[in-house]
Amino acid sequence: MVHSPHVSFDLLVGAPHAKPLPGAVGDSTPRPALRFKIDTLAFPNEIRALHPEKPDLYANWCFILARAVTQFLKFARFEPGAPRLEAAAYTALVRRVVSHWPWRAPLPPSARVAIPGFASLHALSRDEERAVKEGLGRRFWTLVHPTTWRIVYPARRSAQFRLVVATVKDLRAGRPVQLLLSDFPRLRLNHAVLAYDYRIASEDVLELFVYDPNDPTAPGVVAFDRRTARFRPAPLAGVDVPAFRVFRMYRSLLF
Repeated sequence: MVHSPHVSFDLLVGAPHAKPLPGAVGDSTPRPALRFKIDTLAFPNEIRALHPEKPDLYANWCFILARAVTQFLKFARFEPGAPRLEAAAYTALVRRVVSHWPWRAPLPPSARVAIPGFASLHALSRDEERAVKEGLGRRFWTLVHPTTWRIVYPARRSAQFRLVVATVKDLRAGRPVQLLLSDFPRLRLNHAVLAYDYRIASEDVLELFVYDPNDPTAPGVVAFDRRTARFRPAPLAGVDVPAFRVFRMYRSLLF
């Protein structure tokens, strides 16, 4: 990604017409927290509105797909020189990876789940799509996770500023951040993406580059405008609302 060396993050969050926040970080080119189309999944979360008649639609999996990318980054290692296994064995290995809570610290290489025959998650999910999908588990717990229900709380500008500051700090440290996007109370958007890099686009706008499960072929962009303390798609696949709120996900059992 290309980052502006001229506009500091302190300026972005503390400039006129925007409430300054504690803990703002100075401008520095961040280290991408993952490698797109290497550490990300190859298949999409399908959008119902675009495939209304498809009988086997793989929809409403965005929360799990974004979370799985983090889990593979932390708890799996790939061994491309090892012989490939049967599909059922890969399903079992995926289940072992995603059984680890995503907020836990990364495991040392020797303790990670070994994935033989592939060099990356993207390659595994491209060639063993069905096996990976079967190993990811069920969607029920994503519906009742406390973060999902936080969308009903009143919108606060200060909370959105703090979220941006915390997210940038994690990205600069090489840690991807799962985000929940919501336009509640309109209920046209309830989506999850994984932020992995950022760019200071102007004095007023910071852009988060995200792995968007709806489109595994190219990064999505979530833009934050300090003047309104709101986020907008810039762009995101299948997201047509003009603005939305953002919440961080899977930082702990409850949040």
